[in-house]
Amino acid sequence: MAYVIAQPCVEVKDKACIDECPVDCIYEGPRMLYIHPDECVDCGACEPVCPVEAIFYEDDLPEQWSAFGPANAEVFETVGSPGGASATGPLGSDHPVVEGAPVLSV
Repeated sequence: MAYVIAQPCVEVKDKACIDECPVDCIYEGPRMLYIHPDECVDCGACEPVCPVEAIFYEDDLPEQWSAFGPANAEVFETVGSPGGASATGPLGSDHPVVEGAPVLSV
């Protein structure tokens, strides 16, 4: 299990969660941020600092954003587990679910 970033983050990318993450497992894509499921230690530090309430424990992900659970994992299939976002820089592309997602009004 891991935390997941969902629809409300699309085009927001506040990055307060990155500052709070003790294991550097939150990666930046072109339209939103992603939590690497193999690197996340389930500490929950990222969740309360998200200004748009886009971070959920995987089991608590709202049904309307259920596609974002697999998307957070699948975006890393080609990247692997680099062991920290700060060393790798931004991801080159978003997951197709994110590429097609509308921007929510906040």
